[in-house]
Amino acid sequence: MDTNELINETYRKMGISERIIQMSEEIIAELKDRFEVLDKTAEYNQLKVIAAMQKNNVSDAHLGTSTGYGYNDIGRDTLESVYADIFHTESALVRAQITCGTHALTVALAGNLRPGDELFSPVGLPYDTLQGIIGIREEKGSLKEYGITYAQADLKDDGSFDYDAIRKGINERTRLVTIQRSKGYASRPTLSVERIGELISFIKGIKSDVICMVDNCYGEFIETIEPSDVGADLVVGSLIKNPGGGLAPVGGYICGKKEYVDNAAYRLTAPGLGKELGASLGVNTSFYQGLFMSPTVSSGALKGAIFAASMFERLGYTARPSASEERYDIIQAVDLLSAERLIAFCKGIQAAAPVDSFVTPEPWDMPGYDSQVIMAAGAFVAGSSIELSADGPLRDPYTVFFQGGLTWYHARLGIMKAASEVLQLDSNML
Repeated sequence: MDTNELINETYRKMGISERIIQMSEEIIAELKDRFEVLDKTAEYNQLKVIAAMQKNNVSDAHLGTSTGYGYNDIGRDTLESVYADIFHTESALVRAQITCGTHALTVALAGNLRPGDELFSPVGLPYDTLQGIIGIREEKGSLKEYGITYAQADLKDDGSFDYDAIRKGINERTRLVTIQRSKGYASRPTLSVERIGELISFIKGIKSDVICMVDNCYGEFIETIEPSDVGADLVVGSLIKNPGGGLAPVGGYICGKKEYVDNAAYRLTAPGLGKELGASLGVNTSFYQGLFMSPTVSSGALKGAIFAASMFERLGYTARPSASEERYDIIQAVDLLSAERLIAFCKGIQAAAPVDSFVTPEPWDMPGYDSQVIMAAGAFVAGSSIELSADGPLRDPYTVFFQGGLTWYHARLGIMKAASEVLQLDSNML
């Protein structure tokens, strides 16, 4: 038995249907040239990360730990210099004390907004969890409770910026503009770095001193440039997504102009203390090594997203973005049109996991969301969405959001398993 047949036989034993195996081989053959382009982007970003580490003379001394106050943690401080060099910014805050991407955004917002200021979104409604932070949805401790108002301009139906509405929306109280790169649970397209740059240029032309912050979650290392290369004053993300490479056990980052990063640091710790405090608690090695792995891991996840779109379009479902579109993050949305299919898809992803593959995901009332959500993630790091995962709110059109896969091969298995589960459900319903 040759290696290819051995692989396919293993897929059969893991519950993958013959139809899906055949479709998978056809899709991969079609994507060969496109995957080569992704490999080149990953190679460039890998070199960029290595160059930043070498510039900062990273050594084994930086892989140690600190406790307590964390004063003079050279590993932590050097890592922040590495991030600043990769993102071409004046400063960076990279901390285990940042619990998630939403927390990183909250720290950046709360650190740079004051009572009487207005926060503005030119790309429509932010991601569900941020709505509670802003006060769009009533939550204790929201920015709204501190006298910070919010306004937005919706995207046009075709996903383009409504420049007239943006111009009208920015006023003398507008202090910070938040730009969400990824679609979140919305149907709009993910923004390319080039489009973000055009938007920032337009906004700065209206009010030059406004702070432009980009929620960069899921987008790091997908292109050869980042939003900070096109004018973003702050770029914010989570370490259990792309830049942690699957090895960071927790954490988030804020890169940008020194003044704004310092303001965020004062909010994370305390006024007057800022970046001086924050013990690394043994995570330095994971943070460095995860960052080193990130370009390759992110590229593998991107291949998985394109493969997922190709697979489910062949099965008759709408994929967003489509299989042929350019990619600017690792998220793949598929409209499954029923709660049963959404649940079946997530069960397939869970069954393909290396951890908790025996667990059956069920919808639940997840904090921060206005409808039940189902999540599948058999991950080494809890909640790590750079690892193979899928989730979605149980609301029409029952869209699943698939992302991650520490390796392309695992992403492929997950999609094949999810497709097999959906096919089986459809056949049972006939």
